[in-house]
Amino acid sequence: MPLSHRDQLFILADILKNHHIDCTGTSSECEQVQRLATALQQNEGVAPEIKQVLGQIQQYSATGATESNLLNHIATHQPHLSQWVDTIDRYQ
Repeated sequence: MPLSHRDQLFILADILKNHHIDCTGTSSECEQVQRLATALQQNEGVAPEIKQVLGQIQQYSATGATESNLLNHIATHQPHLSQWVDTIDRYQ
């Protein structure tokens, strides 16, 4: 059974929250975030306000998936992570 866009948003927000709170993550999580952001951008049921940040999330995750110092990458994006999660939570 495929995941609904709401389920995908929940998973996306959950991973981003973990990156924000724990200030740690894995390249495979970044790859998953990238896949989710791509799928959600193509979904008509996703609020336009969320779609505005999905491009930023996609770039963050694409860079993070290949980043040699992922922890520094996550630390650098702490303010963005918080903002992205807030946007997803507000319009979900």
